Amino acid sequence: MTETRGRLANRRIALGITGSIAAYKAIELIRILQTEGADVRVLMTPSAVEFIGTLTVETLSRHPVDSDLLSLQGDGRIGHIAAAHDVEAIVVAPATAHWLGAMANGLASDTITAACLATSVPVVVAPAMDGGMYSHPATQANVARLREFGYEIVDPENGVLASGMTGQGRLAALTRIVDAVVEALDGAPAAVTLPAAAMPAGFAAQPVDSTPAESAAASRMTAPSRNDLAGRHVVVTAGGTAEPIDPVRFVGNRSTGKMGIAVAEEALDRGAAVTLLLGHHSVEPPDGAHLVHVETVAEMQAALRAFTPPEGPLFNILIMAAAVSDFRPRHVADRKLGRGHGLKLELEPTPDLLAETAERVKAAAGAHGRHPVLVGFAAEVGDLDRASEKLRAKGVDMIVANDVTEEGSGFGTDTNRVTIYATDAPPEQLPMLSKREVAELLLDRVVVRLGGTVRPDTAGAADNAPNPEAPVSVEAGR
Repeated sequence: MTETRGRLANRRIALGITGSIAAYKAIELIRILQTEGADVRVLMTPSAVEFIGTLTVETLSRHPVDSDLLSLQGDGRIGHIAAAHDVEAIVVAPATAHWLGAMANGLASDTITAACLATSVPVVVAPAMDGGMYSHPATQANVARLREFGYEIVDPENGVLASGMTGQGRLAALTRIVDAVVEALDGAPAAVTLPAAAMPAGFAAQPVDSTPAESAAASRMTAPSRNDLAGRHVVVTAGGTAEPIDPVRFVGNRSTGKMGIAVAEEALDRGAAVTLLLGHHSVEPPDGAHLVHVETVAEMQAALRAFTPPEGPLFNILIMAAAVSDFRPRHVADRKLGRGHGLKLELEPTPDLLAETAERVKAAAGAHGRHPVLVGFAAEVGDLDRASEKLRAKGVDMIVANDVTEEGSGFGTDTNRVTIYATDAPPEQLPMLSKREVAELLLDRVVVRLGGTVRPDTAGAADNAPNPEAPVSVEAGR
């Protein structure tokens, strides 16, 4: 029998996600467990579903989520009872104070507590909550009781919490949680792989006595990897544009390019061919991306048109994170203007590149209406009320909006607090995250959409992606 590599090779793990703000980190925990070779099934409390939904979790785990205590599986079995007996370990991460209390007192009010009550396999619990909640005597008593049950508790870490305060309550590093699972299973034999007809409902069979090529193919079918964008061409716009007043001065904005470059880096790490249309920036672009340097809105427009010819776009995903100028001087001086008695500028609006590009892409898609995934960014001031209307007006699949006046969420920061607006889902507010974390979660959602929105004739768009070593000429209208 060919074995899957990793410390959790051929292990069946149930991951329980409860309603903590740290629930978003469970997405990455699924990936790490899978990288270690585990087959991951997910149980969620109703409040966890409110935080992160089920679509991304089901897509990444390749299994239906069990979130309803009263639901039955397709074969008629009770979901949480099946999970209790089909897996070799249960991991609860994040675990809220409410869940710890319910579990310590045997209150089976959700699928996770019910599965833990019904199982005899190791249980690993990683709490996450506000520091005051975790230090409260009631919570500490519940944690102590779970330890008495034999549960492995991965204590939370000290740091800045969602409330803005500092204390012990941050979800433990995901590597610590995985290490605890490995240790809990240390010495226990891996489960025997069953033929497909004998596999429990909800689990995918692995090939027995298969060739390495067959095992690799099965792995790709049952679990995503960091190469989930392999074979895709991603075009990202980043940085700010500069509209000349004269040969020295320009009208610009405060964009540094950090957000768009973070998206490009994440796409590269996931195996994509990446073209970066880069305006003014203050951070280094990633190695491996094909760079197209642009100065003005007109140059950005010309570059986007080059990638959206009438016969169809040359990409699978377009993410427009650049801060494109809304206005430009109507007249540009051919020599440096003197101070004189001041300067009066007449400005004209620039083209709406996001809406224009979306229109070109959809026109090329034709009657079937399927097209590459289109994502725009919206820098708002004060509130995000206009973002939903922009999603409709621009004709894109997603708008990522943030309030640039919020501390830690504006231009030049290493962090961002965004809300993702999508045509097929309610707005999703993310907490304050690093821009790389925002990029990762955004691309998680893009990967989910790829199944239904990529045109058949763009499936190989990466083959048409420019060679990173080859120059690109952009001819602007001005």
